[in-house]
Amino acid sequence: MLRRTLIVGLSMLAALAMVLTACAPPTPERVEVTVVVPPKLKAAWIYVGPIGDYGWTHAHDVGRRYVEEKFPWLETAYAESVAEADVARFIDRFVVEEGCDVVFTTSFGFMDATIEAGEKHPDKIFFHCSGYKRAKNVGTYFAEFHQLYYLNGLMAGALTKTGKVGYVAAHPIPEVVRHINAFALGVKEVNPEATVHVRWLFAWYDPAKAREAAESLIAEGCDVLAFTEDSPTVIEVGQEYVEKGQPVYTFSHYSPMQKFGPDSCVSGQLVHWEVVYEDILAKIYAGAYTTENLADVDYWWMLKEGACELGGEFGVPINPKFEAPLKEVKVTDPVLGEISVYDLVMTRLKQMSEETVLFDP
Repeated sequence: MLRRTLIVGLSMLAALAMVLTACAPPTPERVEVTVVVPPKLKAAWIYVGPIGDYGWTHAHDVGRRYVEEKFPWLETAYAESVAEADVARFIDRFVVEEGCDVVFTTSFGFMDATIEAGEKHPDKIFFHCSGYKRAKNVGTYFAEFHQLYYLNGLMAGALTKTGKVGYVAAHPIPEVVRHINAFALGVKEVNPEATVHVRWLFAWYDPAKAREAAESLIAEGCDVLAFTEDSPTVIEVGQEYVEKGQPVYTFSHYSPMQKFGPDSCVSGQLVHWEVVYEDILAKIYAGAYTTENLADVDYWWMLKEGACELGGEFGVPINPKFEAPLKEVKVTDPVLGEISVYDLVMTRLKQMSEETVLFDP
């Protein structure tokens, strides 16, 4: 009896095993999977000054570091304090030795060398900052500041007590002349009798010359200073004079410099190169920009595109210490009527930041 029960039990188990085997899914076939690794893009930046200069070059390098962190497919390289005579050599190094796909040349004086490099390396992409020459594989880009310099000029004209406003200028190229003119327009709109005095450095980065020029302008009676030079030197000079009891007010350039003159720096011009670099590189990676279609690519971005910002510190259009003095000075505008300089600046800023620009100097 026990033997019969055991045989029956074993028979049932065998039958169950056969049923389960029949119902089980078939053993999957082995499939070879190929992992596609997205291609990398390597871009190089060539700078005219040191990256720690708190001015033009520093701002470009902030943009480089931003896109390097944002795009996992991007690798970057850079060279700083490159003389105009050495640009071609650095371009060759980045393209030939380091295998860069894209090269950004970030100074007006690098223009011709960039065009020549485009001819020499037709399979590479180049972008030149602030220039006007392009080719099928060479585009141009710029974050234009004339709107900001005009706004700075409005404030300078309101704050000067001597009627003399100074400008420490780097090189007499179209960009700098345009900015001086915009600044002077703002000064004269608020203070028609005021004069703007210019000192040329013939250098983009020379703190010693910038100090000498600022001191010279102050000696002539200038009590407000703007500048184009890649260091906070002019801001520091202004702060020194404020602390000596002889107020000299200043406007920051390209990078946030208010911390170097908290009692001197009224406002300034701030750049967002990261906005421009992000757009350019994303389009290169997507294949929208190639070595054949850049002849008409010219970025000319301003307030409405988010490429620049009013202020000596990000998010602070006007140093709060100067709000009251600017509100005290009234002017009459043909359209706006009587208005304080503070409100005029903020109104113009809004008008120039709209998608449809309602005012431009």
